[in-house]
Parts: sequence; structure tokens; C-alpha cells
Amino acid sequence: MTIPLDGLSLSEQAEVCRELEGLGYTDLWSAEGMHADGFTPLAVAAAVTTHVHLGIAIAPSFTRGPALLAQTAATMAATAPGRFTLGIGSSSNVIVEKWNSIPFEKPLSRNRDLLRFLRAALAGQRVEQAYDTFSVEGFRLGVVPDPAPNVLLAGLRGKMLSLAGEEADGAIINWLSAEDVEQVTPIVGAHGPREVVARIIVAPTADADVARALGRRLITTYLNVPVYRDFHRWLGRDDLEPMWRLWEEGDRKAALAAVPDQVVDDLVVHGRPEEIREHLRRFVDHGVTTPIAMLLPVPGVDPREVCRDLAPR
Repeated sequence: MTIPLDGLSLSEQAEVCRELEGLGYTDLWSAEGMHADGFTPLAVAAAVTTHVHLGIAIAPSFTRGPALLAQTAATMAATAPGRFTLGIGSSSNVIVEKWNSIPFEKPLSRNRDLLRFLRAALAGQRVEQAYDTFSVEGFRLGVVPDPAPNVLLAGLRGKMLSLAGEEADGAIINWLSAEDVEQVTPIVGAHGPREVVARIIVAPTADADVARALGRRLITTYLNVPVYRDFHRWLGRDDLEPMWRLWEEGDRKAALAAVPDQVVDDLVVHGRPEEIREHLRRFVDHGVTTPIAMLLPVPGVDPREVCRDLAPR
């Protein structure tokens, strides 16, 4: 499950995490975008749980310096030994450049260099290295976690997925259908078995009209970002071409209406609890090792009750 749960105050999240572990959830994963930072919710969860796995998907590769990211990850890993995973990824030019005033340049190279630095740093080595995208002079962690955390890389296609399989412990994927997973996992697994974490959008309602309305807004918001548009063209989702054309023409209302029901149903999981559970299982059947539900806020729906309904059986 993705934490913190949307619709609840941050002051309630400790009790939520304790309950989620008690319900049998195996993993609690944070995100880092527009809302809470990615590490504080995990620290809260670590303080009130004993065995649930904790992960971040993702920490942007640009917004923390290499040493600070290593220190933060090492601190989390030492706080919850053996149950923390660090996910990194390029993020976006909006978050990196427009919000943090950092050049968004050579994301593939940045991720490659960061993976190599983190391998050395989290193993307790002294790092004195000029990488292609940054340099580190004389850094050694003061807190060396044992064991070192796995490091995953977020990717959409091609070279980034290959890098995740070659130099990371696996990949983090999102914004794809269960069937799309089969197009992605062979690239990640070309170098051997790897973890594949998928963040899966869930609209917890049996009202298909409500779920599709929420889904259409998200799809037009995210899938018009160039990297996601290119990703879905690569996946072969030609039925989004009318939406993309209308969006580029500036007709937002028509673009929203042009998103087919089937696309929403493929990319946004919704329905009764047993239907949601079965849809999530399809992701595992197609190659995802760790499915992470991200609950959308639905008016009148208590996210805690949804978590109880969707708890592992």
C-alpha cells in the first residue's frame, strides 16, 4: 500500500501504518512528488512497525546531492534493518528544474552514475570519484547499514529499463496495464531475475462512472507529459491519439471526453473489493513481483475501510 493515505492527516499516519501491518500488508511504499516528502512517512512507519517492508518509489535522482541521498537512505536502512528499499528515478523537469532550480540534464547518465556511487557508498567505501554527471571527493558514510538496502531504478522503456536490470536490483514501473507489464519485464530481466515494483492506481468504488471520471482527469494530466505520451505510443496505445491531438489543439474538455472507457479500465483499477483484488493479481501474473496500490480519494469513501477490505487474504 502507498503511504501516507490520501484523505487522512499526517498525524494519523502512525496508527494507520500500525494497522496496515496488522492487516497483513507486506509492503508500505511512499512517493515523492507534490505532497509529502518520501522519507518522513517511512520513518514514521519504521517507528511503529516490526516486520512490514518499507520502500520509496521514488527519490528523485537530481534533487538531493549524492552524499545526502546516501546518508538518508543509510539512516532509513539502519533504522529498519533488512526491510528498506531505495527507489530512485529521474522524476520530471517540472520538479527538478521549475521547483528546485536544478538543471534536468542527461537523466540516463545521472541515474547510472548515482547507482554506481550508491553501491560503493552504502557498502561503507570511501568514495573519491569523478563521474560523468557529478564528482564526489572523500566521502564515507558515518552510518553503514547492515544489510545495505536494495536500490531500484524507475524506468518506462528502452535504455532506462535496461539500466535497471543491469546495474540496479530491479525496476519500478507505473502508468501501465497488467498486460503491458509483459512488454516491460523482459528488458529488466535480460540480465537475470530482478525485482519489479509497480505502483498501481486504484479508484476504490464500484461506481464505474465515478472511477472513470477520476481516471480520465489523471490520464489527461499525466499522459500528455511527453515521456508518458511516448511511453504509451511505444506500448501501442493508439486509441489515445485523438486525446493527444485535442490536447495539443488546446481543447481540454474534448480531450477529456476522448479518453476511451477501456483505456481507463486498463490503467485505473476499480470495482468492488473482490474485483480490485483480482485485477491487482493480474499484475503479478504478468510479472510484477511487488504490486503497490495507490488509492485515489473518492468522496464519501474512508481509505482505512478500503485498506481493510483489500487486506491480503
